[in-house]
Amino acid sequence: MTDFLLEIRCEEIPARMQAKARADLEKLFGAQLSDAGLQAEGITVYSTPRRLALIARGLPEATEAVSEEAKGPPEAAHDQAVDGFCRKNNVTRDQLEVREVKGRPTYFAVINRPGQATKDLLAEAIPAIIRAFPWPKSQRWGDASVSTESLKWVRPLSGIVALFGGDVVECEIGGISSGRETMGHRFHSDGILQIDEADGYAAKLRDAHVIVDHEERQNIIRDGASKAASDAGLALIEDEGLVIENAGLTEWPVPLLGRFDESFLDVPPEVIQLTARVNQKYFVVNDKDGKLTNAFVCTANIDASDGGDAIVAGNEKVLAARLGDAKFFWELDQKTSLEDHAKKLESIVFHEKLGTVADKVERVAKLAEWLVSLEGNGLHHADPEQTQLAARLCKADLVTEMVGEFPELQGVMGGYYAEKEAAKNGWAPEVANAIRDHYKPVGQGDDVPTDPVTVAVSLADKLDTLANFFAADMRPTGSKDPFALRRAALGILELLFTNNIRLKIFGAISAAVRGRTSPHPSVTDNTVQFFIDRLKVQQREAGVRHDLIDAVFALGREDDLVRLLARVKALQVFVTTDDGTNLLAGYKRAANILKSPPERGGGSGAADDGGAPPASSEHGGASPSTSSAGPPPHAGEDLQEEDQALLAALDTAEPKATAAIEAEDFEAAMSALASLRAPIDAFFEGVMVNDEDPAKKAFRLGLLARFRDAVHAVADFSKIEG
Repeated sequence: MTDFLLEIRCEEIPARMQAKARADLEKLFGAQLSDAGLQAEGITVYSTPRRLALIARGLPEATEAVSEEAKGPPEAAHDQAVDGFCRKNNVTRDQLEVREVKGRPTYFAVINRPGQATKDLLAEAIPAIIRAFPWPKSQRWGDASVSTESLKWVRPLSGIVALFGGDVVECEIGGISSGRETMGHRFHSDGILQIDEADGYAAKLRDAHVIVDHEERQNIIRDGASKAASDAGLALIEDEGLVIENAGLTEWPVPLLGRFDESFLDVPPEVIQLTARVNQKYFVVNDKDGKLTNAFVCTANIDASDGGDAIVAGNEKVLAARLGDAKFFWELDQKTSLEDHAKKLESIVFHEKLGTVADKVERVAKLAEWLVSLEGNGLHHADPEQTQLAARLCKADLVTEMVGEFPELQGVMGGYYAEKEAAKNGWAPEVANAIRDHYKPVGQGDDVPTDPVTVAVSLADKLDTLANFFAADMRPTGSKDPFALRRAALGILELLFTNNIRLKIFGAISAAVRGRTSPHPSVTDNTVQFFIDRLKVQQREAGVRHDLIDAVFALGREDDLVRLLARVKALQVFVTTDDGTNLLAGYKRAANILKSPPERGGGSGAADDGGAPPASSEHGGASPSTSSAGPPPHAGEDLQEEDQALLAALDTAEPKATAAIEAEDFEAAMSALASLRAPIDAFFEGVMVNDEDPAKKAFRLGLLARFRDAVHAVADFSKIEG
């Protein structure tokens, strides 16, 4: 068994593309091996800014010879069919064999494929991999680039190392021939490196100041940055994304600590961190009290002879210029009040069908006012004036210089500017908090606001977006969700559940749409169904069954999502018990009988409850007379014990379940239903529903209808799977 090394060298590969490039290289190489009938014992892939590398361990020297056969047409078939079969399998007619297949002479082609040297297969695979590589962006270069047929790569190729064992795998693509020569670090290595075989590849590059293993570079940056900060008595703010990005920018990473002028700390810490991170790829640092301090960690790509002093000085100078711009924006924005900033929103289009951002702000303010006016929903504690003010100013920072520079800070900067104005205008802290946090939660794991004013504005903002895009018939389709409506729906659910907000979602959607147009009933229905679909997704990780959500929602009266979820969770516990399992079976038997067509007259217990086709109406063949509350006048004394037991159980269970649901004690409601299990089992075991006596038959169908309706008071059991 022999190892194979492939290194594809080029100009700087963007850091953001390297992880996918490693995966693509392994995938494409594996596909080439599979097509050739080869399999490696293991594949390792590396990347640096200037190279992609792959080592495949344990490849055979050659593929094994194989013999395959293909069944063709009958011997008596037309010449055209036989010739086509020969062409398909690359054989001649005299090479065909004739065999008996079910008594009919039939042609067979026996194809013997000789073994092929792995080295030759690899020579064909390398150009194919390079041509097929799916870079997000690629380019042509050199004189050949005038042709659209010329090679494309992420950056101009500069070399290929291809070694099978100690031998060069000879191939050529785009004027680049394979060999065993590579290059070390751009500054720390002189001349060309000769690679002998795969085993010595990483070590030889390390000697030339190139750490080819991206994970090792990440560890060096992560640990080195933390040590540089701790050596100065500080604490690094961890940023794994920045670790990976810096590893993709360096071949010999050296973390270094620098400083900036303390006067820049007057700028909000989020601005400093984004300035350092986005523009310069620097880590920022806290002091021992957890407060942002005037230090940063940059990652050099060389081991400087002066210990990095000159590198640090240069980076300090660049960062000072960036922070100077940020401080200028910070001070400039404060010269205009948020109310004056908000007036500029009239010139910004939110969406061509939904008006300007100022129009949206007006709708959000009215909806927030409506939300806090509702009694008993958990938001009535919010001060109406504070809520109105926060809603009308929540988007004002979109026109500021700082948010123009860093869109990620929308809301955050509005909160800071509101804090600055609070003392002068007498605003409560809740106003600034609501402006700052009204976009939250913006994703899974994000903080969920709990202050009533913030929650009201956040809900209003998300409800307005969701409802009005649906009203304009711009709902998500498939994987496309250009307006992030799924995220808005999940954010609303998080706000409702975290804060136990009792909001009638049908009414909320209607109120949101009325802020712009007269809602069509289908808009509300579609939007609420969208919420239910998102609820299923959200609760899947918590182990909540989607069919139980459907079972509760199908009742048509439950649009308080907090209460709906409580009912679902109680139902999920119940259906896993013996009582719940057997009650579900009894319900389905009763439902099948009640769905029987009128001409069949219902069923007769176990003998007749299966296979009945559903009727066109919701409750099938059960006529109004079958749902009477008690026995018919002349049947009472002839009722069986099972009839009377089920009637008595229903008389007891129905009011208990109804009262428990009114009190939102859903466990008690399930317990009331559980008391019906034994009577319904005995009923099906002991009575004939389709009795010859029409009065008894009508009475028993009425009992089943009452049983079904009692169960439906809790959930539509027909939606429950199993």
